[in-house]
Amino acid sequence: MSDTGTQTADAVRTGTIVEAGNADRSIGQLVASATTEMSALVHDEIALVKAEVRQDVKRGVMGSAAGIVAGVFILFSLPVFSFAAAYGIHNLGLGLAWSFLIVGGAFVLLGLLLGLLAVMKFKKIKPPERSIASAKESAAVLQNAKPHPRETGETMKSVARSTA
Repeated sequence: MSDTGTQTADAVRTGTIVEAGNADRSIGQLVASATTEMSALVHDEIALVKAEVRQDVKRGVMGSAAGIVAGVFILFSLPVFSFAAAYGIHNLGLGLAWSFLIVGGAFVLLGLLLGLLAVMKFKKIKPPERSIASAKESAAVLQNAKPHPRETGETMKSVARSTA
């Protein structure tokens, strides 16, 4: 790619204005330059989407891990409460059963706190807003682009194809 094409591609990516160095480029060079710039734009859009999705996946993993740990703590509390209830009925006093109830209550509190953390992490997951906005902006710019007018009528040559 030529130096001018590199400057133009860099100008498109960075949003800076670069004056044309060679105004008499051929149509092929212009098409090649436009193709390069569109390719760079698409690659940049894809990189932005990947970065945003990667960040949301990390949040999802953290929220899932906290939810799983909360579920494990609540499952651990079931046998503890079962033992506490059994000892409580047997003793009918403040003894070993109350200690099991306190431990079971601590597990439930920890499970609730981690469940709250999981909900907070899941609420932070958002769609890739910057990518969507950038894609809409690119689509708006491309909608305003006008194609080169084609030749019509007698100036247009038809191409005969052989059917052999």
